Amino acid sequence: MRTLKRVCVFCGSHVGRRPEHLETARALGRLMAERGIGLVFGGGQVGLMGAIADTVLEAGGEAHGVIPEALATREIAHSGLTELHVVPGMHERKALMAELSDAFIALPGGLGTFEELFEVLIWSQLGFHRKPIGLLDAVGYYEPLRELLRHGLDEGFIPKEDQGLLLVSSHPAELLEKLTTTELPEVPRWIQRSDQT
Repeated sequence: MRTLKRVCVFCGSHVGRRPEHLETARALGRLMAERGIGLVFGGGQVGLMGAIADTVLEAGGEAHGVIPEALATREIAHSGLTELHVVPGMHERKALMAELSDAFIALPGGLGTFEELFEVLIWSQLGFHRKPIGLLDAVGYYEPLRELLRHGLDEGFIPKEDQGLLLVSSHPAELLEKLTTTELPEVPRWIQRSDQT
């Protein structure tokens, strides 16, 4: 079983139109605090980012934010965190978030969340890390993205062994369980695969 001291949560700087997104973020935050799992996130106090951080802190947990200097004002950096790292740019933000974390979870979000999720998936695919990656999809927000991934697999652009890189659940407790117990696939670096031409 894998020990999770901190989990990086990617999520939106908006709350979205459906109340279930906010409810799911808060449910995950409470559960993480109850289990002694620290939160690593984008450092803002707005949207789902702010909601999960507030919930973790209110429940007695730790919240570690990482925000670029240029966004500290625009995203309104959270002022009540356990720790706030202000970094020069987005590359440094994502690198530090990954360094501080034992696993990753994506909640609903926009382009930034998509980009963060795909970057850690690519890092895993290339063997740059061996940390589990989860998708918490309570109300089917990510079904179109999952369909795109299935299409990439069917078309031969995503190797079948990479299917196990993304763990999916609609329930926070189940996803945390998957992150701690699922054996990650042994994925060779793409340049070593014999099927590449």
